[in-house]
Amino acid sequence: MSEERVLRAFLTDDGRLHTIPAKHAKLLVVLDHLAQRFEPGERYPEAEVNAVLQEFHPDHAALRRYLVENGFLTREDAVYWRSGGTVEV
Repeated sequence: MSEERVLRAFLTDDGRLHTIPAKHAKLLVVLDHLAQRFEPGERYPEAEVNAVLQEFHPDHAALRRYLVENGFLTREDAVYWRSGGTVEV
C-alpha cells in the first residue's frame, strides 16, 4: 500500500487521525506525516508538542511516545526536537 493510500485510510477529510494504525509499517507512514509538523533543528517544549499532536488525535501522549520510540523525535528534559522523518526541500 502506498504512503498516500495509508494516509487516506487513516486521516479524515480535515486531516485528523481517526485511528492509530496497529500495523507497524502503516504507523511509520502516519508518524512520518506527523513529524513533518515539526521543523528540523527547532526545540519544542512538551506542551507545544502535545498541542500540535492533539490537533490530530485525542491520545497525544501515545503519538508523542511513538514518535520518540521510532526515531522521529528526540526528547531530553521535556524538550523535543525532530530527529527523523522526511524533509521537504
